Parts: sequence; C-alpha cells; structure tokens
Amino acid sequence: QVQLVESGGGLVQTGGSLRLSCAASGDTVCISTLAWYRQTPGKERELVASITDWGRIYYADSVKGRVTISRDNDKHTVYLQMESLKPEDTAVYICNADPVWSDPACYHMTYWGEGTLVTVSS
Repeated sequence: QVQLVESGGGLVQTGGSLRLSCAASGDTVCISTLAWYRQTPGKERELVASITDWGRIYYADSVKGRVTISRDNDKHTVYLQMESLKPEDTAVYICNADPVWSDPACYHMTYWGEGTLVTVSS
C-alpha cells in the first residue's frame, strides 16, 4: 500500500507562487508515475502534470509554462512549483501515484491523496 500526503496549498494573490509537495510512504518502491490533478466543483478532474519514474513529463495546456513538476526519489516526494497563478487555478490539488504495473509484487492500484486547497484571489 502507498499513502500520499499533500502540503503547500493556501491562499495567494493573482500572480503569486506556490510549491505543492506530495510525500509518499509505504510501498514506495512500487511507484512508477506521480501526478498532480486538480478538482473544482462541477468540473471534471483535470490532470495538471505527471512525471514518470524515468523522467517523462506531461503538462496540461492550461498550465504549461507556469508550472514545473519534479520528484525526489530519495524523499519519495513529488513537487509542483506554480508561478503566475490565476484565479482559474483555484482548485483542490490532488496527488496521484500509479504503480509499476509489470511487477507482480506491487499492487495494481492507483493511489490518491486527500488533496490540498489552492485559492487564488483576484
């Protein structure tokens, strides 16, 4: 099992910056891809960014150029550095971890954190 705990959310003004962190614990050797999603009421959950264990990175068009995803495998932590924040970035940001699917020793299960709220005021 893997547990994910996010931190770093808060209230910022338009144009501000935040750095979100997601610390994984448990069977961390089974983690392959780490990702950040965001959720707002009445909207579909959106994939913001992801990073594989070998470094392939994806960014949503809505945040491309303003965010940077990174991971520290020694600390089992994934980060999302957000710059030039806009009110439309307001959401609960949720950490996600996918397993090493080919390893039978790892559970084939997607893990989610509880989320951290980011509010961008105008």
